[in-house]
Amino acid sequence: MNRVSVCLPALALLLAATLPAQALEQSVATGDGAVLRTLDKVAGRAEDLELAAGETGMLGTLEVALTECRYPAADPSSNAYAHIEIRDTREGEERFSGWMIAGSPALNALDHARYDVWVLRCTTS
Repeated sequence: MNRVSVCLPALALLLAATLPAQALEQSVATGDGAVLRTLDKVAGRAEDLELAAGETGMLGTLEVALTECRYPAADPSSNAYAHIEIRDTREGEERFSGWMIAGSPALNALDHARYDVWVLRCTTS
């Protein structure tokens, strides 16, 4: 066996190992804000809450603050994810702080007895 025939399979294996990592990379864009869907489980009412980045909105006794919203640059209508902070003004404590993903709302969800909040999409100008 010559050196070329030994190196080719090793090179093919190396390229195959790096291919999935390159396929997973996507360029990401930042939106001006986000549209969140809110649900009052007691009243049975769902409403959309549109927030600009850095803005805070109210949902009953909860302050919902949007820090940032990102989405795949190649497809703005696809899977958005937003960094959200939710604080209960009545209890004076933070109820949620983290990234919510539009395509997987249960992955990182607000744990509240009365309200649900999830991301629908980012907004752009």
